[in-house]
Amino acid sequence: MALKFIQEPEEDCLLGVWEIEEDLAALRSMVELEPAEEERLDSFRREARQLEFLSVRVLLQRMVGHEARIVYDATTNKPFLQDRSRNISISHSGKLTAILLSREKKVGLDMEQMTHRISSIAHYFINPAERITDDETKKRYHLYIHWCAKEAMYKICDRNALNFREHMILESFDPGVEGEVRGRVEHGHLHKEFLLHYRRMKDYVMVWCCE
Repeated sequence: MALKFIQEPEEDCLLGVWEIEEDLAALRSMVELEPAEEERLDSFRREARQLEFLSVRVLLQRMVGHEARIVYDATTNKPFLQDRSRNISISHSGKLTAILLSREKKVGLDMEQMTHRISSIAHYFINPAERITDDETKKRYHLYIHWCAKEAMYKICDRNALNFREHMILESFDPGVEGEVRGRVEHGHLHKEFLLHYRRMKDYVMVWCCE
């Protein structure tokens, strides 16, 4: 069993992380799937994608019980709980899977393993008004926080037209192992501010927001 943690970082927000250490057969034995879920699982050609799919279900059942089921919007493919009991946001990267749940709040979560040369694409998502540290030992990490924070805001706003560089801005902050950062989204009639929480876990970055 590779449950890293389940915790309540704030009222009415439940955050869980699973580390995939099991093979496909072991992970499959840990979760109860309905026929539609079995069909979706079998549709994935890559084993890595199957492991992600199963780890999400295993983690969700550890968090809220075996009756919880994920279904997908027919138009957007966005996940939601079948019984609509909670809002859900899901992220997975590398060997980690994360879920954020809330009964009353909108939720956004993103997690990334820091394995890419993110500086080469920073111009696609860093707004000219944003400041990135000059400390070379922290710069890559700082950029990943920006990327994950904007993914989390994007998920909460649920607007396909949002541009990470043009419509999202984070206030200046000095990156620590964990902390908070304020962000805002400005696009047409949409004007929203967010308080986001970030955490570093070895070579992973996770950012979440409950609104």
